[in-house]
Amino acid sequence: QVQLVESGGGLVEPGGSLKLSCAASGFRFSNYPMSWIRQAPGKGLEWVSGITNGGGNEGYADSVKGRFTISRDNAKNMLFLRMNSLKPEDSAVYYCAKPDSTTAALTGKTPSGRTPVYEYQGQGTQVTVSS
Repeated sequence: QVQLVESGGGLVEPGGSLKLSCAASGFRFSNYPMSWIRQAPGKGLEWVSGITNGGGNEGYADSVKGRFTISRDNAKNMLFLRMNSLKPEDSAVYYCAKPDSTTAALTGKTPSGRTPVYEYQGQGTQVTVSS
């Protein structure tokens, strides 16, 4: 069955860095775009970033643009999120997710402008940014 297993979260001071990893299995990873989404306490799911199946195109939420970098290793079925210059407002549970379209992966919206359906997502990894 499909499994997405995130790792790499933790407690970091403001301005610090973390690299999240997601190990994918149970589907042909290289065929599909992927996303990182997050959920802060008391808030809904927020799209953070996405990448096309071949890794040639990336998309970022305005709140993380210039600070976060998404990447993937299709040979190892791995998805990554490098997070620099972390802020307290980045604190959330971060999920690796398989969106239902490339548009959703790159923009966080469906072609019609709606919130996308994520066919699969992992259990999440907690990121806490605090001094």
